[in-house]
Amino acid sequence: MLFSELPLANPLQRAIRAVGYETPTPIQEQSIPSLLEGKDLLGIAQTGTGKTAAFALPILQLLLVSGKFRAPKTCRALILLPTRELAIQVEECFKQYAQFTAISSTCIFGGVGDASQKNCLVRGVDVLVATPGRLLDLIGQKAVSLKALEFFVLDEADRMLDMGFIHDIRKVVALLPQKRQNLFFSATMPDDITKLAATILRPNPVRVEVAPQSTPIERIRQELYRIDKRRKGALLKELLQEHPEMKKVLVFSRTKHGADKIVRVLEKAGVKCAAIHGNKSQTRRQEALKNFKDEKIRVLVATDIAARGIDVDDVSHVFNYDLPDVPETFVHRIGRTARAGKDGIAISFCAPDEEQDLRAIEKLTRIRIPEGDKAIFEKLPPPQKETPESEMRNARGRRFPRREKQAQNSKPAQTPPKAPKQQPQKPAQSVQQARPEHNSEQPQKADFHKHRRNRPGSKARRRMRELSNSNG
Repeated sequence: MLFSELPLANPLQRAIRAVGYETPTPIQEQSIPSLLEGKDLLGIAQTGTGKTAAFALPILQLLLVSGKFRAPKTCRALILLPTRELAIQVEECFKQYAQFTAISSTCIFGGVGDASQKNCLVRGVDVLVATPGRLLDLIGQKAVSLKALEFFVLDEADRMLDMGFIHDIRKVVALLPQKRQNLFFSATMPDDITKLAATILRPNPVRVEVAPQSTPIERIRQELYRIDKRRKGALLKELLQEHPEMKKVLVFSRTKHGADKIVRVLEKAGVKCAAIHGNKSQTRRQEALKNFKDEKIRVLVATDIAARGIDVDDVSHVFNYDLPDVPETFVHRIGRTARAGKDGIAISFCAPDEEQDLRAIEKLTRIRIPEGDKAIFEKLPPPQKETPESEMRNARGRRFPRREKQAQNSKPAQTPPKAPKQQPQKPAQSVQQARPEHNSEQPQKADFHKHRRNRPGSKARRRMRELSNSNG
């Protein structure tokens, strides 16, 4: 099947030819005809399989033939995504596919001011691409309404749940009109995702699954290097220097601090690179992503916030500098390469404390990752002896691993507790000596009011007054 054989309007066919599409991918071939018939869809597909065109083209076609017009502060189609980068890229795809039509689109996301986004919504918009938090914020400000919605797309549903957006999604779904067409996409389908899909989709949706769940794309060639944490930076630097064909490299770090540290190591070696993570402003993140797309920088270092938020063509290599805690995240990371029918290479570094993560990844993907060329280790500095402080920094999920063990081994034998020293007994004092006498001329308020029980009117005060009167 060719795109020219699909029942799409001439402006869309013209846009498809402009972007260079000829043959639809499996998910596009299976999804587009069903969506054009107005059916709900449950799509299970990995990243890089052409999901965006699979739902964007039929939505644009139905918007064209409906003959309706957008109302102020409303949208006709809503695409909900987990990250800012992914939302921006999906909206760019809608603009490409609708470039020869009058269909409007805009993108709203957090982390930036909302004034320009609200201005775009004043006249209404046909396609609204949004992240959950900013969408609910603008709905609360009455800047946009979902009452006229016709199409609802929830993309990267499993990532939404991982990032804690489940409550926001339910709030959005509660605001949607009953009559609408729903599209639900996810790379994996655990029980939580299945239950969420049942609350959004109409009964008997079309199910499209183009690849086994959580299986990496077969065109990706994988390599594994077992190495201690301290030498990961040297190994990455050496691999980049030995292989000039690594022209567009994406490196994944577990932490933001780790991403910045990788950038410093590579910049010191003369490698053009940049980092993208949550602590970076939206402007700097977009600038780094644009420079990476334009090949002005060779390496882009990212945290998992970008595992599904980066859609860059021709990524030759993906490095897992740190193995992810969640095995499914590994699939999304390496899915940044081998896109659009091309080949790709994924290289993973595994430290001793990451062996458990490696076993979980190999169990999920049903692939034993082959080890890379060990000859490169001869060019690296020798491993350094770990100190208790370095182990504490590098350990994940453990507190003072070696220090506690040493403390247990070096703990001296328990000795019987010493008997407490006997304090010399003080001679007993009479009640009259222990308690101050009451003097009506100079009442000792400090003594009487020192404790709560000695406040005026209390029983203790009355007893002391009676005792003083009897002595007098």
